[in-house]
Amino acid sequence: MLKPIKVVDLFAGPGGLGEGFSSVGADSSPTFKIVASIEKEESAHKTLTLRAFVREFPNKQPPLEYYQYLRKEIDKKTLIETYPEEWCAAQKETFGTPLSLGKDNELIYSGISEALGDDEEPWVLIGGPPCQAYSIAGRAKNKSIVNYVAELDPRNFLYKEYLAIIAKYEPTVFVMENVKGILSSTPLGTPIFGKILEDLRKPKLGGPEYKIYSLSTMTGKSDTNGPIYAPKDFIIRAEEYGVPQCRHRVILLGVRSNLTLNPASLLLTKTDHVTVKSTLTNMPKLRSGLSKELDTAVNWQALTKSALTEANQSINETGKQLTIEEQPSSRGAAFIRAKKTLSEIMPKPLYDWLSDDKIKGVIQHESRGHMSSDIERYSYVSLYGQIHDKSPRINELPINLLPNHKNINSGNHVDRFRVQLANHPSKTITSHIAKDSHQFIHYDPSQARGLTVREAARLQTFPENYFFEGTRTQQYVQVGNAVPPYLAIQIGNIIGKILRG
Repeated sequence: MLKPIKVVDLFAGPGGLGEGFSSVGADSSPTFKIVASIEKEESAHKTLTLRAFVREFPNKQPPLEYYQYLRKEIDKKTLIETYPEEWCAAQKETFGTPLSLGKDNELIYSGISEALGDDEEPWVLIGGPPCQAYSIAGRAKNKSIVNYVAELDPRNFLYKEYLAIIAKYEPTVFVMENVKGILSSTPLGTPIFGKILEDLRKPKLGGPEYKIYSLSTMTGKSDTNGPIYAPKDFIIRAEEYGVPQCRHRVILLGVRSNLTLNPASLLLTKTDHVTVKSTLTNMPKLRSGLSKELDTAVNWQALTKSALTEANQSINETGKQLTIEEQPSSRGAAFIRAKKTLSEIMPKPLYDWLSDDKIKGVIQHESRGHMSSDIERYSYVSLYGQIHDKSPRINELPINLLPNHKNINSGNHVDRFRVQLANHPSKTITSHIAKDSHQFIHYDPSQARGLTVREAARLQTFPENYFFEGTRTQQYVQVGNAVPPYLAIQIGNIIGKILRG
């Protein structure tokens, strides 16, 4: 049996990339093993450590007690005390504590050195430096900061910490992920992306050089540095590869120059789009909470029934009578017992990837509380989406539903309220979902609410048994910042073929 290929995961978040890589190969003989995962945010680190614990069990089969923990039948202390060796190994992988590259390098380098050992076997580096300084939204926010100077913002140069690991440890292959905004970011007055490519190709003088490949675009051009791509050629559109979400990210594949590869063999295989409805349709229906008044099912049902009736009169040009489905009364729970929460109209490969019948229900499926004015808007927007197959812009809302904001007609917030359309992949799940649900409205008008943590996690393709630690706000942030694991396993399959072939 071949030994698993070692993987080091930097800026790991809750472990989306690592989950994909660790799932490549047969359950009894995985292709990869995550040997070190580094994450600085505390709640994400807890999630990462728990998932590392799950991977310690043979054949990727968590023990009964893990499912009891998911269902809140036992606490975490009991779980850890039942399997102390596995927990110790998980902590070793994640260094036992949150660590920050640039700040805790001595500890990080020591841990990576120990994890890799002295052998000369091929290994893989994965990860994505934090994107706040590169994202378009982040750059807009930075401009509003008095005396902000981009070249003095260390977040613009965190890729150099990734680069330093490459230079020091010389991985055979690396995968670096980031937002599209990195292609247009100019913290030094010129696009930083060209500088990043140049640095990644030649991390240190006298060390191995790397060729950078696209996983989504074929090119017939090359020079001494390898294939020549336009910057946009590195963008991967997740919805083209079976992820039910329009998530567009820059992903770079770096391979040592001494490995001869056919760029065509590195391309991901495109599939049909997966819709929001096929992904979420069997989830237990929930009502939202009422955050500013008495939160009862009766009050909520009366509010939404009135809102939907009024919305139908405004939207439905044919005058067709609205049939209001049976309205939910539950707000959900940390665990809801249910026989089947995945729909078989979902493509089978994704269904198999997500499913785990041992849960006996669904976890982390709880609705948030919303103001009654927002619930009225959500009712309108979701019904509009159902009728017109698009989300209304702010100028398409009735005057009585417009928020009381001075800049509402400025043209800067035309998509302030967005429904995730049933018959399309969702829009990008971002960490902003932790602040409000305005961009993440459920497609079902009878529910009039934002997505739950589990719904967001499912659209991100986290397996159903993937548990997110921390408060609900922290869970949303983790989900929004992650790489879709179902995309990651496809990337891992390609790299497995490179290194095993």
